[in-house]
Amino acid sequence: MKKVQNQNASETRKKSYLLLIIGAVLLAAAIAFTVYAHGGSYAASLETGSQLSEVKAMVKSVEAGETTGDLEALKAQQTQLTDLKLSQERPYSYGLTALFFSLLLVAKGLYNALVGTINNRENIKRLAMAGLMAALCYIGFAVFKIDIPVGPGKTAFHFGNVFCVLAALLLGGFWGGLAGAIGMTIGDLTTAYVTSAPKTFLLKLCIGLIVGLVAHGIFKLSRTHSKKYITGVTILACVCGMGFNMVADPLVGYFYKMYLLGIPQELSAALAKMATVTTSVNAVVAVIAASIFYLALRPALRKAGLFIQVTPEKSDME
Repeated sequence: MKKVQNQNASETRKKSYLLLIIGAVLLAAAIAFTVYAHGGSYAASLETGSQLSEVKAMVKSVEAGETTGDLEALKAQQTQLTDLKLSQERPYSYGLTALFFSLLLVAKGLYNALVGTINNRENIKRLAMAGLMAALCYIGFAVFKIDIPVGPGKTAFHFGNVFCVLAALLLGGFWGGLAGAIGMTIGDLTTAYVTSAPKTFLLKLCIGLIVGLVAHGIFKLSRTHSKKYITGVTILACVCGMGFNMVADPLVGYFYKMYLLGIPQELSAALAKMATVTTSVNAVVAVIAASIFYLALRPALRKAGLFIQVTPEKSDME
């Protein structure tokens, strides 16, 4: 009885409208900035992209001996146009990313206003671990990756998804997905994948939510279970999250590139097909690695007192 009273006292919900107000203001600003950037710098980047394609074709022609020309000058021009195009694309990508992030803030703000929030030490520990996992997601993508040029864009084999899934297993769907979304979005925004940043934010958040739903919402993974149960649920949750990504990444990428980035339909379809290959490989690696990491970290975190109890034990609820 005392345990229940102490728990209720520490978990008193307080309604707050601050996050909703911040999210609404940021949303309005993000919409205005995105519209402005699309009509300005991003429109200019499309023209730069056409020039870049022509220069690339000339470089290939000279290298193949089909035509003559100053190869070094052409490569220098290609580098200049690539850098210019990237700088012109950044404002629009920043705007779209801010737009998606502000929508998340509005949703969370509505939840806080209607349901309320709980302030306790567990949330502080979870926030600290979420920051660590976001950093690992960034490193897994920005450092441990192999770039593959595809037409005017790129795709990559990387380890970012490993830590995104691991974060959801350790912290729950919302905090894990948010850590993966922020970490890998920053990875996009600071590299040549800047135009993929808004899509990355949305998809990685969804991966975390799905893994968290399966692991903690349905199977209560953070409770005490047998090793066989924990292993099975861990693998199942990873498979569900990365299975979603295998389907959603090329599909969302196709519509995102065609309607928001203005890439022609045929090229968008070709890019989506290439993305399917790399996404599938990344998914297999993520399922294996994240499962191994979680099963190794779980007992160590429990022993150190750092394990996040996403769902309370049955005994604590009685």
